[in-house]
Amino acid sequence: MTEAERTITTPETPEEAPAAVESSASRKRRIPVLIGVAALAYLLDLLSKIWVVHSLEHRDPIDVFGHYLRLDAIRNAGAAFGLGQGMTVVFTVIAVGVIVVIARLARRLYSLPWAIALGLLLGGAFGNLTDRVFRAPGGFQGRVVDFIAPAHFAVFNLADSAICCGGVLIVLLSFRGIDPDGTQHRD
Repeated sequence: MTEAERTITTPETPEEAPAAVESSASRKRRIPVLIGVAALAYLLDLLSKIWVVHSLEHRDPIDVFGHYLRLDAIRNAGAAFGLGQGMTVVFTVIAVGVIVVIARLARRLYSLPWAIALGLLLGGAFGNLTDRVFRAPGGFQGRVVDFIAPAHFAVFNLADSAICCGGVLIVLLSFRGIDPDGTQHRD
């Protein structure tokens, strides 16, 4: 056990013992939140992509808000927002790495905001990873279905949105000094 883990899990004084027990009880509630948010993000992404492939692919784009926002089905071999074309395998490895890191963090997850943020990242990573594994050309090089096309911006999907929202939330939590274990540190 590292010093940081010992500090988090071992109360230094008897007065701190109830807080440690309370954190342990809260932990069980945070993992289901992480899984629930991840499942919801993944399901929304998957269902939207099924609809897009069935209803929008090989058809004219649909204007939602005039020329400001349209739905336009494309296949993206790059990362979020069309970046890194031709590096599909690298993004597949990164997505798997993100999933592994989140699974390891989940063991010490006491913070509700962190559970939501990590759930968004996990659901988005699984959403795009599913495309990379199962869509053509296959072999971890599948192209991701993107369809949300704001004017003067890249085309993206709900998984990309979940990843970005989760990332922004993690940055905000870090700036506020809130750790995944629910503690708050001061620098």
